Amino acid sequence: MTTKIISLEHDVRPSNKELFTGFMKLGLMGFGGVLPLAHNMIVEERKWLSSDEFTHLLGICQILPGGNIINMAVAIGYQFHGIKGALSTILGLIFAPTLIVIALYELYAHFQNLVIIQHMIQGLAAATAGLLFAMALKMLKPILKSYLTIFTISMTVLFMLIIKIPMLLTLLILVAINMLVLSFAKGVKSK
Repeated sequence: MTTKIISLEHDVRPSNKELFTGFMKLGLMGFGGVLPLAHNMIVEERKWLSSDEFTHLLGICQILPGGNIINMAVAIGYQFHGIKGALSTILGLIFAPTLIVIALYELYAHFQNLVIIQHMIQGLAAATAGLLFAMALKMLKPILKSYLTIFTISMTVLFMLIIKIPMLLTLLILVAINMLVLSFAKGVKSK
């Protein structure tokens, strides 16, 4: 018996072909960062998931080993069509980019010492950081509803950027803190 992460309350149920082509489009468009584009395609364009479902699924995929978008592709494909759906999404996501990366690497290996190529790579890195920041702001809107969320975000920044605690330990600490706060709040309400 499978548990549904995705509620599938939407009438949209993509076929395996639609999953393959949708994720292939993501793979082709998302050099340097697929996640911002994935949110746009999956939530806004195709309406396969709601914004909350996407955010919750991303949270789960964050703690799993491997790339977030690969984990999401597998989970979304599996949720809609089982193993065939998971294979459709993952193959769609990696097929064309794999071929392109091999070709680009060969070009880069030959021209990496050119100053213009080095500047181009720095510019692409900056654009990628901007895309990730923009997506993070989009994802914050639906979850910024309580002081606990703001506290958790602040503690994440403190733990990971300032104290430099590893991500898994940060997640475990924050889950424990959130559970304590929520159980305390529930205890206060019941009295």
